[in-house]
Amino acid sequence: MCSGGFAKCLGISLIPLAIVCVLCNILLFFPGGKTVDTDNITIQVFYLGGLLGSGVLMIFPALVFLGLKNNDCCGCCGNESCGRRFAMLSSILFAAVGVLGAGYNIIVSAVAINHGPKCQTVHVHNSTTNVTRWEYPFENGDYLKNDELWKECVGPEGIINWHLSLFSVLLVMGLIQVALCAVQVVNGLLGALCGDCCGCCGGSDGAV
Repeated sequence: MCSGGFAKCLGISLIPLAIVCVLCNILLFFPGGKTVDTDNITIQVFYLGGLLGSGVLMIFPALVFLGLKNNDCCGCCGNESCGRRFAMLSSILFAAVGVLGAGYNIIVSAVAINHGPKCQTVHVHNSTTNVTRWEYPFENGDYLKNDELWKECVGPEGIINWHLSLFSVLLVMGLIQVALCAVQVVNGLLGALCGDCCGCCGGSDGAV
C-alpha cells in the first residue's frame, strides 16, 4: 500500500475516535445523566481532555492524513516528487500535534479516574440532622479497589459508574490515537525517504 493511502486510512480512523471523545466530554458535564450546578461538576471535566485534546486538536492531523492520498498512487514513478515527499515529512509535525493532544487527554483522564468524582455525601450536623454536601470523598484511587466506599456518594444516582465509564473510554481512545499518530510518524518518514510508493522507487515500469 502507498504511504499516502495508508495515511488516509489512519485519518479515517482518527475522525470517529475524535467524535467519541468530544461526546464523552460533553456527557461528563451531566454527572449521572443529571443537570447540576457547574460548581458541582468534577474539576477534570473542565480541563476538556476529550473535547480539546483528543477532539479538536485531533481533527487537524486527521484532515492532513486524509489529504495525503493521491488517486494515482504510482504516478510518482519516473519523476522526482519533491512536493509529495515534503508533504509526507510535514505530516509528522501534525502527527506530533495529535500525540500531544491525545497525551493531554490521557493524563487528564487518568487523574480523574484516580481522583474520583465530585458527588453528594452525607454529614451529621448537631448529632441529629443529616446535611448533604458536594465534595470529593475518595483519595488516591482507594475506591477503585474497594467498591464498599461507593456508598459514600449518595447522589446523583450512578455517578461513579458514569464517571468511571466515560473517563475510561476517553483514556482508551487517547491511547489508540497516540498509537495511530505514532504509526503515521513512521509512515511519514518512509514516505519522505521513498516517495509515496516505496515499491516504485527502484523501477520505471509503474509496478508496485
